[in-house]
Amino acid sequence: MEEFREENMSEISTFEDLDVWKLGCQLAVDVCVATADSKDYALKDQMQRAAISIPSNIAEGAERDSTPDFIKFLRYSKGSCGELRTQLYIAERVRQKLSQPSLGGSREMISETRKISKMLQGLINSLRRRLNDSSTDH
Repeated sequence: MEEFREENMSEISTFEDLDVWKLGCQLAVDVCVATADSKDYALKDQMQRAAISIPSNIAEGAERDSTPDFIKFLRYSKGSCGELRTQLYIAERVRQKLSQPSLGGSREMISETRKISKMLQGLINSLRRRLNDSSTDH
Protein backbone atom coordinates (compact mmCIF):
# COMPACT_ATOMS: atom_id res chain seq x y z
CA MET A 1 0.00 0.00 0.00
CA GLU A 2 1.28 3.46 -0.91
CA GLU A 3 2.26 5.83 1.84
CA PHE A 4 1.49 9.50 1.40
CA ARG A 5 3.61 12.04 3.15
CA GLU A 6 1.84 14.78 4.99
CA GLU A 7 2.22 18.26 3.60
CA ASN A 8 5.01 20.14 5.35
CA MET A 9 2.97 23.12 6.49
CA SER A 10 6.09 25.24 7.05
CA GLU A 11 6.71 25.09 3.27
CA ILE A 12 3.13 26.11 2.44
CA SER A 13 2.39 29.78 1.90
CA THR A 14 -0.68 29.50 -0.36
CA PHE A 15 -3.09 26.76 -1.34
CA GLU A 16 -1.32 26.60 -4.72
CA ASP A 17 1.67 25.09 -2.87
CA LEU A 18 -0.38 22.11 -1.65
CA ASP A 19 0.27 18.87 -3.56
CA VAL A 20 -3.29 17.72 -2.84
CA TRP A 21 -4.68 20.89 -4.47
CA LYS A 22 -2.47 20.34 -7.54
CA LEU A 23 -3.65 16.72 -7.85
CA GLY A 24 -7.25 17.83 -7.37
CA CYS A 25 -6.94 20.36 -10.19
CA GLN A 26 -5.43 17.75 -12.50
CA LEU A 27 -8.20 15.30 -11.65
CA ALA A 28 -10.84 17.96 -12.39
CA VAL A 29 -9.26 18.60 -15.79
CA ASP A 30 -9.10 14.84 -16.50
CA VAL A 31 -12.79 14.38 -15.59
CA CYS A 32 -13.88 17.34 -17.72
CA VAL A 33 -11.90 16.04 -20.72
CA ALA A 34 -13.07 12.42 -20.26
CA THR A 35 -16.73 13.46 -20.06
CA ALA A 36 -16.66 16.23 -22.67
CA ASP A 37 -18.45 14.18 -25.35
CA SER A 38 -20.80 12.35 -22.99
CA LYS A 39 -24.49 12.49 -23.89
CA ASP A 40 -25.50 11.55 -20.34
CA TYR A 41 -25.81 15.18 -19.36
CA ALA A 42 -27.05 14.67 -15.80
CA LEU A 43 -24.23 12.30 -14.80
CA LYS A 44 -21.66 14.32 -16.74
CA ASP A 45 -22.73 17.52 -14.95
CA GLN A 46 -22.63 15.86 -11.51
CA MET A 47 -19.20 14.34 -12.17
CA GLN A 48 -17.75 17.62 -13.37
CA ARG A 49 -19.22 19.53 -10.43
CA ALA A 50 -17.88 17.01 -7.90
CA ALA A 51 -14.45 17.00 -9.54
CA ILE A 52 -14.23 20.79 -9.64
CA SER A 53 -15.44 20.96 -6.03
CA ILE A 54 -12.40 19.00 -4.77
CA PRO A 55 -9.68 21.63 -5.38
CA SER A 56 -12.16 24.51 -5.06
CA ASN A 57 -13.01 23.59 -1.45
CA ILE A 58 -9.32 23.21 -0.62
CA ALA A 59 -8.73 26.73 -1.95
CA GLU A 60 -11.77 28.22 -0.25
CA GLY A 61 -10.87 26.69 3.11
CA ALA A 62 -7.27 27.85 2.88
CA GLU A 63 -8.36 31.38 2.10
CA ARG A 64 -10.65 31.53 5.17
CA ASP A 65 -7.64 32.23 7.41
CA SER A 66 -9.01 29.97 10.14
CA THR A 67 -7.77 26.46 10.86
CA PRO A 68 -11.21 25.15 11.94
CA ASP A 69 -12.72 26.57 8.72
CA PHE A 70 -9.89 25.06 6.66
CA ILE A 71 -10.56 21.65 8.22
CA LYS A 72 -14.29 22.01 7.50
CA PHE A 73 -13.65 22.76 3.82
CA LEU A 74 -11.11 19.92 3.56
CA ARG A 75 -13.89 17.63 4.78
CA TYR A 76 -16.19 19.00 2.05
CA SER A 77 -13.43 18.31 -0.46
CA LYS A 78 -13.05 14.76 0.84
CA GLY A 79 -16.82 14.29 0.53
CA SER A 80 -16.71 15.45 -3.08
CA CYS A 81 -13.91 12.98 -3.68
CA GLY A 82 -16.12 10.11 -2.51
CA GLU A 83 -19.02 11.47 -4.53
CA LEU A 84 -16.88 11.56 -7.69
CA ARG A 85 -15.55 8.04 -7.08
CA THR A 86 -19.13 6.77 -6.80
CA GLN A 87 -20.11 8.55 -10.00
CA LEU A 88 -17.13 7.08 -11.84
CA TYR A 89 -18.24 3.58 -10.77
CA ILE A 90 -21.79 4.33 -11.92
CA ALA A 91 -20.58 5.69 -15.27
CA GLU A 92 -18.51 2.54 -15.80
CA ARG A 93 -21.46 0.26 -15.06
CA VAL A 94 -23.90 2.26 -17.21
CA ARG A 95 -21.52 2.16 -20.16
CA GLN A 96 -20.97 -1.57 -19.65
CA LYS A 97 -24.71 -2.29 -19.58
CA LEU A 98 -25.18 -0.20 -22.74
CA SER A 99 -22.26 -2.02 -24.43
CA GLN A 100 -20.40 1.26 -24.77
CA PRO A 101 -16.66 1.70 -24.32
CA SER A 102 -15.64 2.59 -20.79
CA LEU A 103 -14.95 6.18 -19.87
CA GLY A 104 -11.37 6.93 -20.83
CA GLY A 105 -9.11 6.80 -17.80
CA SER A 106 -11.89 5.90 -15.34
CA ARG A 107 -9.77 3.34 -13.47
CA GLU A 108 -6.95 5.85 -13.09
CA MET A 109 -9.36 8.55 -11.96
CA ILE A 110 -10.86 6.19 -9.37
CA SER A 111 -7.35 5.52 -8.11
CA GLU A 112 -6.65 9.27 -7.97
CA THR A 113 -9.78 9.88 -5.88
CA ARG A 114 -8.50 7.34 -3.34
CA LYS A 115 -5.07 8.95 -3.27
CA ILE A 116 -6.49 12.48 -2.90
CA SER A 117 -8.87 11.32 -0.16
CA LYS A 118 -5.96 9.85 1.82
CA MET A 119 -3.95 13.03 1.36
CA LEU A 120 -6.89 15.15 2.51
CA GLN A 121 -7.30 12.99 5.61
CA GLY A 122 -3.58 13.35 6.35
CA LEU A 123 -3.84 17.12 6.05
CA ILE A 124 -6.95 17.18 8.26
CA ASN A 125 -5.16 15.07 10.88
CA SER A 126 -2.10 17.33 10.75
CA LEU A 127 -4.16 20.50 11.13
CA ARG A 128 -6.15 18.96 14.00
CA ARG A 129 -2.92 18.09 15.82
CA ARG A 130 -1.62 21.64 15.35
CA LEU A 131 -4.92 23.01 16.64
CA ASN A 132 -4.83 20.73 19.69
CA ASP A 133 -1.15 21.50 20.35
CA SER A 134 -1.76 25.24 20.22
CA SER A 135 -4.74 24.99 22.56
CA THR A 136 -2.71 23.05 25.14
CA ASP A 137 0.15 25.56 25.02
CA HIS A 138 -1.88 28.12 26.96
